[in-house]
Amino acid sequence: MLFRRKGWLRNQYDQSLVEKLVLMKDEWSRQKQLIERSVEPSPEVLFELKLVEAKYLFLLREAKNRSIKIRR
Repeated sequence: MLFRRKGWLRNQYDQSLVEKLVLMKDEWSRQKQLIERSVEPSPEVLFELKLVEAKYLFLLREAKNRSIKIRR
């Protein structure tokens, strides 16, 4: 019984991680496009880009460590 619950929690966490990963990837690409289209980006926008990139890479690393495959 304990192992079943642990597997269920792991699956729930993995699904949540995949959802966050996809959202961060979309946000990162949106921020990159904003920077590319702007003539002179402000330091705040550059900071936001670096922050979103760091979050995305952290989630991607966590997904790799957990051997999660994203199916679309």
